[in-house]
Amino acid sequence: MITSYITHPYCSLHHMGPGHPESPERLEAISARLALSGLLQQTMQSDAKQAGMADLERVHPTGHLKALEDCVPHENIVMLNNDTLMNPDSLKAANVAAGAGLRGVDQVFRHQADNVFCAVRPPGHHAEEAETMGFCFYNNVAVAAAYAREKYAASRIAILDFDVHQCNGTIDIFKEDPNVLVCTSYQSPFYPWRYLHEEYNNVVNTPLDAGTDSETFRRLIECQWLPALHAFKPDLVLLSSGFDAHRDDPMSETLLEDSDFYWVTRLAMEIATLYADNRLVSILEGGYHLASLASSTEAHLNALLGHPFEAPG
Repeated sequence: MITSYITHPYCSLHHMGPGHPESPERLEAISARLALSGLLQQTMQSDAKQAGMADLERVHPTGHLKALEDCVPHENIVMLNNDTLMNPDSLKAANVAAGAGLRGVDQVFRHQADNVFCAVRPPGHHAEEAETMGFCFYNNVAVAAAYAREKYAASRIAILDFDVHQCNGTIDIFKEDPNVLVCTSYQSPFYPWRYLHEEYNNVVNTPLDAGTDSETFRRLIECQWLPALHAFKPDLVLLSSGFDAHRDDPMSETLLEDSDFYWVTRLAMEIATLYADNRLVSILEGGYHLASLASSTEAHLNALLGHPFEAPG
C-alpha cells in the first residue's frame, strides 16, 4: 500500500493557552514516535494545502466564516466559547487542517496514494454548520467530503468516526443526506450532549458505556457499522480518527487499546477495498494523552501501510 502522510508547520502555531489539552505537543509526539519507529520514512510525505473560502463555504455559511475571521485577535487569546479559544494564528492552522483533507482526496482519486493520514490540528468533527465548539473551527472531514463530491463526483461517501466524542458537527452538516453515511462510536452520555438521541436514516450511532472494553467495542462495530457499510457501498471512505477512547486518555472512561485502533482501521480499509478502489483518507481528531496518542497513531499507520500489528515496546 502507498500511504500518504500530510501535515503542515502551521498546525503548530495554534495554541489555546498553557495547560490546554489540545496543544502543539500532540503532533510533536506523533511525529517523534513515527520517526523513531521508521514508519514515517515509509510514507509519502507532503504539506497540506490551504483550503480556500469556496472549499469552506461548501459546508459552512459565508457569514459564519467571516464572523470567525473578525474574531481573530492581533495578540493574546480570545475565547469563542467555553472550550474553544483563538490566538492570532488559529485560523491559519485551521485552514491547513481543512486543506489536508483536500490534498488527501486529490491523492486517492488521482491514484497517487492508496490511503492517506492527515496529522493535523485543530480537530474538526465538533464544528457544526454555523458554530465552533469542542476545540474545532472548521469541520475538516466535512470539507473533504464536500470537495470529493464536487471535484470527483463521489456519490456515496462514508465517514467513520471512532473518537470518544460523538461527531455532532459532522451530523449537523450531513443529517438526512442520502449520499453520506456517518458511523460514529462514542462514550455516552458524554460531551457534546447534542444529537445523542436524534435518529437519522444516514447516521449510525454506536454509544459506548463507560468501561467499554475491546471485545464489546469490536462486537458493536461489527454488528452496527458493517451491515450499513455493505448496504451503502461507499465510493470513498473518510475517517475521523480520534484516539481519545484509549484507556490511558484523561478525556474518556473507555478502555480501548492500540490494537483496537489497528483493528478498526483494517475494517475500514476492507470496506474501501471492496467498494472504493482502496480510497481512504484519515484525518486526526482527538487524543490527549501524548504517549497513547503516539502509540495509537503508530498502530493506525501500521494498518494503513499493510503491516501486521506490533504491540508497543
